[in-house]
Amino acid sequence: MLRFLTAGESHGKSLLGILEGLPAGLLVDVDSIHYQLYRRQCGYGRGGRMAIERDQIEILSGVRHGYTLGSPISFSIRNKDWDHWRVPMSIEPVEEGADIRPATRPRPGHADLAGALKWQTHDARNILERASARETASRVAGGAFCRLFLSHFGTRIASHVIAVGSERVAEEWETLPSEAVFGLDPEAPLHCADRDAEQRMMKRIDEAREAGETLGGLVEVVAGPIPPGLGSHIQWDRRLDGQIAQALMSIPSAKAVEIGDGVAGARSRGSDFHDAIYYDPPARRFFRKTNRAGGVEGGISNGADLRVRIYLKPIPTLGRPLESADLRSKQPLEAGIERSDTCAVPAAGVIAEAMLAIVLAGSFLEKFGGDSMKETEANYANYMRMLDEY
Repeated sequence: MLRFLTAGESHGKSLLGILEGLPAGLLVDVDSIHYQLYRRQCGYGRGGRMAIERDQIEILSGVRHGYTLGSPISFSIRNKDWDHWRVPMSIEPVEEGADIRPATRPRPGHADLAGALKWQTHDARNILERASARETASRVAGGAFCRLFLSHFGTRIASHVIAVGSERVAEEWETLPSEAVFGLDPEAPLHCADRDAEQRMMKRIDEAREAGETLGGLVEVVAGPIPPGLGSHIQWDRRLDGQIAQALMSIPSAKAVEIGDGVAGARSRGSDFHDAIYYDPPARRFFRKTNRAGGVEGGISNGADLRVRIYLKPIPTLGRPLESADLRSKQPLEAGIERSDTCAVPAAGVIAEAMLAIVLAGSFLEKFGGDSMKETEANYANYMRMLDEY
């Protein structure tokens, strides 16, 4: 079973990750992991924190001579901002009244107030430091290990931006063929296929920044090829679509997840929505001409590419704050301001790719098993032969 945990706060010394369950013998390309971390930091609309951090991992365990050992992989990502602040997350005791940058004006839309009530603290910094999207750097690193595993079996993962605020790509750019998504420039400002729409989106981001506002949007993530049979209909928590939805909904600012054409399907007749099944005798394969299901039927991958959309709310930290109330005095005040982005939609796409990689790698290993890459490869090859013979 694949397990992944993170630790660390936004302005602590480091972020940490532990990834357990990858087979022994996987070649680890550290440069590719650093590239995914770099992609997360890019994108039009990012804030000042990205000018400070240059995320790099230090592998602490689980890799020897460039190959996984089969034991837990642990890694750290240093927070350079630790050196720039009077550190709010110091583990050393502080004198009463010392300047430790308390946060007592909760921001609507953040975890500040809900977390303060849950943990009975009057300093929301105890909450916001861990709730910060900075934690997702660890997820991208953990997902990059899983991408290396999946790529060994030919699976690629990519994303593209469909909308930022009220600006949306033209209809012909909304549902791109998988190869078109995989072929997009991963370093484009908004990773959007429609260049005209991208320019309009960038203009809206500039306007929002000047107004002290923020913008959300819509990203689609595509993964393929995916063998049929990942996930299960047997229990609710083993359904692949359910696992994907949970993983992507855990991304900060995510408010909805759509698999395939799920939203349009709610307005459609069954005969117009479901993907008809055909058989190709020469190829000895069942296939579909459409993929409205997004690659999952009955909680199981059906052999088509996975297509998932994630809807992102505007970032809650505003340059012109909403009304709030102080946690200590209870007096009405404007919400606090923390350094933040204007728009993080492209970065959210990178994070969504990583989370999808973690889910798929876990489902892949649940299906094929193996303590070593050789064993996993043999199990996978045997299954593919069985599909040929079916």
